[in-house]
Amino acid sequence: MILVANAGSSSLKLGLFDADLREVARAQAAEIEGVGHAAALQSCLAEMGVELGALQGVAHRVVHGGAGLTAPCRITDEVKGEIAAMGALAPLHNPPALAVIEAVTAAAPGLGQYASFDTAFHATNPAVAVRYAIPQAAHDAGIRRYGFHGISYASMVAGLRAQGELPKRLLALHLGNGASLCAILDGASVATTMGYSPLDGLTMGSRAGAIDGNAVLALAEKHGIAGAGDVLNRKSGLVALGGDNDMRVLHRTAPFAVDHFCYWVVRHAGSMVAAMGGLDAMVFTGGIGENDVVCRGRIVAGLGYLGAVIDAQANAQGKGLLHAASSSVAIRIVKAAEERHIAAEALHVMTAGGA
Repeated sequence: MILVANAGSSSLKLGLFDADLREVARAQAAEIEGVGHAAALQSCLAEMGVELGALQGVAHRVVHGGAGLTAPCRITDEVKGEIAAMGALAPLHNPPALAVIEAVTAAAPGLGQYASFDTAFHATNPAVAVRYAIPQAAHDAGIRRYGFHGISYASMVAGLRAQGELPKRLLALHLGNGASLCAILDGASVATTMGYSPLDGLTMGSRAGAIDGNAVLALAEKHGIAGAGDVLNRKSGLVALGGDNDMRVLHRTAPFAVDHFCYWVVRHAGSMVAAMGGLDAMVFTGGIGENDVVCRGRIVAGLGYLGAVIDAQANAQGKGLLHAASSSVAIRIVKAAEERHIAAEALHVMTAGGA
């Protein structure tokens, strides 16, 4: 059995998978501020009836692996050091992931632990896509584009490939509280909307998305660096535009916030399509992508100039295939399966001799 841990700043999700990658148990601690990740881990394990010592290993979702961690691996002290070093770039995720890793180590010192990195899928981006036009010293210090949601995209690609349905030029839309797009050419990422951190790109639940660097400096001058970071990561996006990050609420109370979200998805999608030289298919995933009929319809309509036409009835029913017969672009919903993919990567590392 493989336990998969997905830690956020105030939450912890655990999934238990067997050798055939079937999920057999799940638990979640939704609000753990003041409790801590170690206590939340023990509470979730007790709820699931799982003993750490009976497991093959524990696999973790780690948002930021930097330039060095570009493949799933067994967690060593060196790997933990690199995860910690990237904590400032993913403050909502890397420190909590490290806290759970340390909690597992304390409870079961000999148990193998493995990491999958959201940045790893984008290691195939060309240099012109990842390089900011800044001095070489700043670039060498790690200020470059990394991209995120890579586990979601890798899982999507693996699933489509296994079904024989992976197109040459795929626009992947991971739309949820965190949102990004990815241009996937022949199964490999060539461009994505998130950059140095998960803050860049689309309008998100509480993140600003793309914003002029001088505007960031102005916020930092007014609020201080930490205060500006709080504004941009936790008090912006849909929360700032509509007072909520729940799209179901915003459809009723804040139409401009919905307009803003859809506009920037369509606008950034044009950039992704340009990076691939065209478009054969688009896939929606994530909470909004999988469930929001209105946003899907508006986004596809905005990309109608590329030949994308949605079947209104299929969209309303949330079917797997959404394109109309007249569409020259295939349109799908693929349910996110990140945790299953993390378990598969951990098993692969074990069998490849990394156990």
